[in-house]
Amino acid sequence: MGLVLTEEQTLLRDSARDFIQDKSPVSAFRALRDAGNEDGYSKELWQGMAEMGWAGMLIPEEHGGLDFGFQGMGIVMEEAGRTLTASPLLASVVLGGSAIVLAGSDAQEKDILPKLATGEILLALAVDEGAHHAPERIMMSATRDGDGFVLNGEKTAVLDGHIADKVIVAARTSGTPSQPGVTPEGLTLFVVDGDAQGLTKTRRDMVDHRNSDTLTFDNVRVSADAVLGGVDEGGHLLNMVLDRGRVALAAEMLGSMSQVFQLTLDYLKERRQFGQLIGSFQSLQHRAAHMFSEIELSKSAVLAALTAIEEDKANASQLASLAKAVVNEAYHLISKEGVQMHGGIGMTDEHDIGFYLKRARVTEHALGSTKYHRARYADLSGY
Repeated sequence: MGLVLTEEQTLLRDSARDFIQDKSPVSAFRALRDAGNEDGYSKELWQGMAEMGWAGMLIPEEHGGLDFGFQGMGIVMEEAGRTLTASPLLASVVLGGSAIVLAGSDAQEKDILPKLATGEILLALAVDEGAHHAPERIMMSATRDGDGFVLNGEKTAVLDGHIADKVIVAARTSGTPSQPGVTPEGLTLFVVDGDAQGLTKTRRDMVDHRNSDTLTFDNVRVSADAVLGGVDEGGHLLNMVLDRGRVALAAEMLGSMSQVFQLTLDYLKERRQFGQLIGSFQSLQHRAAHMFSEIELSKSAVLAALTAIEEDKANASQLASLAKAVVNEAYHLISKEGVQMHGGIGMTDEHDIGFYLKRARVTEHALGSTKYHRARYADLSGY
């Protein structure tokens, strides 16, 4: 993906920006929060996004999708991040949809992908089991039982888990945990019905007012047809799916931090103190310049990672971790600076800037913190 968008990508960006600004401004997110919406997203908005083709962005045309590619997905995610749009795009389309597209059997593809492309069903990916992102440390068991398997264990921080019609679960069928940067061995991915007997879903409303749920599996029985890919061969697939999620989330975060910068810049140009516009104060100019520089660096990292995923490059995992680590730090800094430079109003719920800070603190840990991705990048690079 070049620094200059193609004509098709430019049209996608413009249409996505117009749709989101019109149908999903920050005020819509505020209203969703204030209403205590149990789903955590607007079904009407989601149907509109599906009609725009975004739910089928990564799905092949033979299954009803657009097959626009991962770069296009990144463009949509960035625009959604500008207004903090709450939707199933990341959990259902990027994480869940990628798993099916990459490794689904013919039956799984025909059953799931057409419905996913129209927004008829939602997916979720259940990976982590503790307080921190650690896919290499999965201990949830999947024990053979006749022609099928029995799943036991608990998954934490499952994005949109409680609204998913089908959950893709990573469980251990053999082997032992490994380290970051090492492909987990002995893992198998399963497609489990969201209403399966023995599956309990508990919604966790995070500080950013998004869904991050706990799923408990108590002797959940699945058939052999539920296996995604091969038995004991899910580690590589899981890495590929997570890398897509990390880069898509980084693109969303890029959109959010860009909006924080714009809001802050506008405020500096209109707020007066001591009879002067505060934007004339050199110290604030320096801080704003730092914010701008971090955004530009983040753009480069995200663009490189989107391109690597799109073109299936050998260093895609390294660039995914690089992008997530860089954007984590940049969004943390910019969201903090945005609140501080707004002064007292920035600390109140009345102003939208605080929503971005809360989202920053959640997303910088989702799918891997800076510390995790630095270690993973080093391991993948042979250090």
